[in-house]
Amino acid sequence: MAKKDPTDLSVEEKLKTLYQLQTTLSAIDEKKALRGELPLEVQDLEDDIAGLNTRVEKIKGEIEDFQQAVSQKKAEINEAQASVERYKKQLDDVKNNREYDTLTKEIEFQTLEIELCNKKIREAGIKVEERQNDLKHAEELIADRRQALEEKKNELDEIIDETRAEEERLKEKAKDLEIKIEPRLLTSFKRIRKNARNGLGIVYVQRDACGGCFNKIPPQRQLDIKMHKKIIVCEYCGRIMIDPELAGVKTETPTEEKPKRKRAIRKTRSTKTGELKGVPTDRLS
Repeated sequence: MAKKDPTDLSVEEKLKTLYQLQTTLSAIDEKKALRGELPLEVQDLEDDIAGLNTRVEKIKGEIEDFQQAVSQKKAEINEAQASVERYKKQLDDVKNNREYDTLTKEIEFQTLEIELCNKKIREAGIKVEERQNDLKHAEELIADRRQALEEKKNELDEIIDETRAEEERLKEKAKDLEIKIEPRLLTSFKRIRKNARNGLGIVYVQRDACGGCFNKIPPQRQLDIKMHKKIIVCEYCGRIMIDPELAGVKTETPTEEKPKRKRAIRKTRSTKTGELKGVPTDRLS
């Protein structure tokens, strides 16, 4: 049997199909809502771990730079010490005071260079120790975050496993319903639903008001909605509106109470005092 073209559907059929799609999508939203904040918490933990890993790599790079600097300074110390030894040997062969003073100044300079390099090595050692403490703290944080992430993921997987079958069934149903709706109307419905805070793109009339924003609907507009002649949207929130009966919702019609009959009071004048007295008419003969 050939499928009916969505554009050939009557307005009533389009509204029914749209409302069925809405209820199906709302059911999917409820399944997702069961997960609560877990997906966001999992994402936050993954972002934290990624940030901490970047920090660890940066700290390791800084430690490596300090260690290379220490190695360089140690090499400079070795060169300076060799120069000092060479200059000291040359002191034995000096021929005048000028050469002696020059060699002595060189020895003092190289000695100062050695002290400066040792100072730089000590400072680098302190920096390395600080960075190693930071590295240890960051690695402990990563271990904690990974443990929490594993727990959150297991909890999320359990919830997803419980609802996966039903959610897949609802998604397939939604796809089948979307095929029956003309693309232009479906696009408008999805846009309305996306902008709606509660995800409702089509609502039925409740107590003479829009079921989405609860603003009052004029009687003539309600009559147009019941006629199913055209698709009508709420002038306040933009949601598509549907008659409750078409949506399969039973509404109770309020019963009017008959007004109670009031007894008329007939005034009579007393023969003795001349005062008027109220007497129910049904007691007069």
